[in-house]
Amino acid sequence: MQLFSQWLFVGAVVTFTLVAAVTDLRTRRLPNWLTVPALALALVFHAVTGGWAGLGAALGGFAVGFGALFVLWLIGGGGGGDVKLMGALGAWLGPLSTLLVFFLSTVFAVLGTVGLAAADLMTQGYGRTKNKYLPSPSARNTKPRARNVNQEGANTKKRRLMPYAAPVALATWLLLAWRMVQIQG
Repeated sequence: MQLFSQWLFVGAVVTFTLVAAVTDLRTRRLPNWLTVPALALALVFHAVTGGWAGLGAALGGFAVGFGALFVLWLIGGGGGGDVKLMGALGAWLGPLSTLLVFFLSTVFAVLGTVGLAAADLMTQGYGRTKNKYLPSPSARNTKPRARNVNQEGANTKKRRLMPYAAPVALATWLLLAWRMVQIQG
């Protein structure tokens, strides 16, 4: 029975992170229909397989994942879907593994963002002052305009180069692979 629950755990986590990464890459959103059921399933899974201790570990993992990303969200460092993603994933992984995934995914996100920025720079060419996030000089109006909240929101989305679910998925899969090697060895 324990082998079955381990494979069920791995299958659920891989499926959740894969769907989250694909959804985030395609839509730049992590919807509630994905994160809320994943959280509920994690709590049920750990309560059934580990009793009160399992449920406590799941709630601790949720607190670590949700809390870490909530602080970043408060200062503008991520989206609300990212917060819910890490909360739900934390409920699956537990507190320590959630911290490991958080730190490793941050490294992957930084490397990915630098890589995307470098690729973007290469396609634009060196020495150009063109900034795709600012209006061109011909599009600028000399009259002051009222601030458009929707336009500012669109600019914020443009600046977000790396959907966070992709590095989270990679970090999670690396952690799971490492765990599986340890179990086999």
